[in-house]
Amino acid sequence: MDRTDKRAFVSFLAEVFASTSMVVVTQNKGLTVADVTELRRQIRAAGATYKVAKNRLASRALDGTQFDGIVPLLKGPTALAWSEDPVAVAKVIVEFAKKNEKLVVLGGSLGSQTLDVDGVKALAELPSLDELRAKLVGMIQTPATRIAGITQAPAGQLARVLGAYAETGDTEAA
Repeated sequence: MDRTDKRAFVSFLAEVFASTSMVVVTQNKGLTVADVTELRRQIRAAGATYKVAKNRLASRALDGTQFDGIVPLLKGPTALAWSEDPVAVAKVIVEFAKKNEKLVVLGGSLGSQTLDVDGVKALAELPSLDELRAKLVGMIQTPATRIAGITQAPAGQLARVLGAYAETGDTEAA
């Protein structure tokens, strides 16, 4: 990388850190190309991004941002994962690390709050934003379904009573 590429990369990371809500730092020592490809695919599916970055360049990009608390974690072969949905990125990283011991979660940052490994794992156990939205829609729809069932039940019962009365009336006349 020459100086212009390094400057461009630092400014790219600085823009990312200004617009995201969660950054997870991992150590990726010994991951194969197939492992990294699979991890990137899973992270992309969750709406997150995974990037291997030189520690010095990442430190420069983090300087002065809300995530500058993770700078001490940038030692050795590290990679950064980030997303707008903090739970999604944490879930994917933690699940992948459970299956592949070569990916080690070092910590992360949720806004200005620096998280250790246990903090990232606790965040991964929470329901994602999409799961919370689905639960909310389900809770909203349930009362509406019950109200519709209750309002239709008397009309259905009245129709059955009238139908039964009509049948008994016809058999008496016959």
